[in-house]
Amino acid sequence: MSNRRNTWFYALLIAMTSAAAALVIASRLGLAPESAAQTNAAAPPMNSAPLTGPLTASTFRDVAKSVMPAVVNIRTESRQRQQDLSEFFGGSDLFDRFFGGQEPRGGGGGGGQQRPRDRVVQAAGTGFIIDKAGFILTNNHVVDEATTIKVSLYGEDDDQEYDAKVIGRDPLTDSALIELTEKPDHTLPEAKFGDSSQMQPGDWVMAIGNPFGLAHTVSVGVISALERPFAVAEGRSAQVLQTDAAINPGNSGGPLLNLRGEVIGINTAIYTDARQQGNIGIGFAIPSNTVRELLPQLRTGKITRGRIGVSVGPIQRGTEDEFGLKDRKGAVVQSVAPDSAASRAGLEPGDVIVGFGGKPVTSRDELVRMVVNTRPGTTVPLRIMRDRQERTLSITVDELDLEAETAVARGGDRDAGPAQETSSGFGITLQNVTPEIARRLRLENRSGAVITDIEQGSPAARAGLQPGDVIVRVGRQPVESAGDAQRELARIASGGAAFLRIIRGGQETFVTVTKE
Repeated sequence: MSNRRNTWFYALLIAMTSAAAALVIASRLGLAPESAAQTNAAAPPMNSAPLTGPLTASTFRDVAKSVMPAVVNIRTESRQRQQDLSEFFGGSDLFDRFFGGQEPRGGGGGGGQQRPRDRVVQAAGTGFIIDKAGFILTNNHVVDEATTIKVSLYGEDDDQEYDAKVIGRDPLTDSALIELTEKPDHTLPEAKFGDSSQMQPGDWVMAIGNPFGLAHTVSVGVISALERPFAVAEGRSAQVLQTDAAINPGNSGGPLLNLRGEVIGINTAIYTDARQQGNIGIGFAIPSNTVRELLPQLRTGKITRGRIGVSVGPIQRGTEDEFGLKDRKGAVVQSVAPDSAASRAGLEPGDVIVGFGGKPVTSRDELVRMVVNTRPGTTVPLRIMRDRQERTLSITVDELDLEAETAVARGGDRDAGPAQETSSGFGITLQNVTPEIARRLRLENRSGAVITDIEQGSPAARAGLQPGDVIVRVGRQPVESAGDAQRELARIASGGAAFLRIIRGGQETFVTVTKE
């Protein structure tokens, strides 16, 4: 695992401990646990035959002996801008006296301005060979921003390294394909792919990697859980395998193997806490099927995904009748991005998507997979439920621009001013939208009820409402003031669901809250 990524790495894992937040993040449309390659090239073959046969005293030994030659150690170098701390130590002369700085000064006489300093950061990770031509799979965070990539092979001298370059990267699956630019004089071994969809909790697995620089280390455990939400970008997550096979910093990018020695995952991260930064029995791996299907695109250097520009959530239990549904199948539209495929098609917050491209949508995760696997520019029918009536819209899928989406997701202002109205049964405090609040929240319309406080553990908190959200509709009724919102919320019986439209960060969002 990269030393230069430790801060990001552990912060990311700590964020995952919030199950409710993870579920909201996982529902963001456009990030699927799977993304089919939208090219004509074929993904590498995988073995989908059932895993059968006895576990013997030599099973793990045989797997390690078979696969270890295909596992490589990766060493990277990158340059990071180093903050000039001299001002905190009484000027450059005193700083150099303490820290031995040798940075040249401009202008003569020691009065010139100190130039920014760069430092070379070294890091280590793991990968595995998937092609005799020298192609290697690893994690994106292992090689991200690397200026130099060195690869060492199993069975060779410790100081024998080969140069490599990045061919393609995908932050949303934390995967990267690199290629040896100089190769050994012998044939390279290849790792084989298994079928990660076959894995179930309790199945035996083996991890091979480079933990703490201890090259080609084997650990054994089981699959602990499936489809854990794993944050990989702002507002986006992937579904990963959880395992108790020991994974530590440096294992990143290494294979997770089934009992046939086939790759069923790429080891990516571990859960940790403030007391221990090593393995505590909770590790995560990107399913091999997710990355295997991406390989044709990784070889081209560009990943193309579909996007329609909505955030979706599950249908809460007990709200089927109010949506006009026979069961809980579908995905509730929570928000619609401006100037997106969804907004052009006429989708609105509160719509329930029940069909995409002529196929039924049973869950939000299934809708995510359908959208990202659709080639941008494709026009498909979209079946929705709105006001208890089914409608069909035509939608043309956009191409996902992750950088632009991340920039939008980081915007927003939450300062809302003093409170006035309290809504019992929901755990929120409301206030009229004043000109000052409208300015701070960058609201175009000054009507609505702004949430100024949320009780801890309340229905509003569980639903993901936040201070600074502005309620503009309760059910089908527009809200002009805090009094309007209070009156409409009071009409909802205990145990009933309030369908709210709110403004958050300049974007309209749909939220369902069950009244206590």
